[in-house]
Amino acid sequence: MAVEDESPPTGFRDAFADAMRKTGLGQVAPGEVPTAASLLRAVGGVRGLIESILPGLGFLVIYTLTKSLVLSVLAPVALALVFVIVRLATKTPLTQALAGIVGIALSALLALLTGKAEANFIPGIVINVVSLTVLLVSILIRWPLIGIIFGFLTNDGFQWRKTKAKRRALYLATWLWAALFGLRLAVEVPLYLAGNTELLAGAKLILGVPLYAGMLWVTWLLVRAVYGRLSDDGSDTSQ
Repeated sequence: MAVEDESPPTGFRDAFADAMRKTGLGQVAPGEVPTAASLLRAVGGVRGLIESILPGLGFLVIYTLTKSLVLSVLAPVALALVFVIVRLATKTPLTQALAGIVGIALSALLALLTGKAEANFIPGIVINVVSLTVLLVSILIRWPLIGIIFGFLTNDGFQWRKTKAKRRALYLATWLWAALFGLRLAVEVPLYLAGNTELLAGAKLILGVPLYAGMLWVTWLLVRAVYGRLSDDGSDTSQ
């Protein structure tokens, strides 16, 4: 299969690669042995974990104890604002904190406008639907998304499409990420429809960072298995 003419323009490729390097997948270095420290770095470090988990945990605790819609949705917004201020004060990158406050504020607005606490989780559910759809479409058209991402992140380009071992590993990784988003939807949507806010909040926490970190680890191992092995002698031993 010829792929030489399928590479995107250099400007777009560089911009996309730069954006991907800032994500967790961007920290998954082919050939590198994954460690707890590198996995922690991939999920944003200690600060990133706090910023990801604390707002959702705050919502769960406050709503469970008080059943106050206003207090439970505004407290996470206040926390997210604090995270932005701290990053400004310490002159650290704002991207994650800004994305967090936008998402949390939108969720709070939906909950306040509808008067339903479970509406706080609509943006997350929509993100999961879109992510699952994109992954499945990429598999359907035979351009698995994880393969595309690693094509941008490595010097391999899209040559992985001509290598059986890489192609299989990247297809499998894409299926696994699709399964992650599918699992979230399978658990969260029925809870949302049932209006079970406490269980929905707890499920989102459990299926959030822990599952994401686990999937990063598995992806890392899959990518290392083929990229690391193939780089030893420069040939594909599995073809």
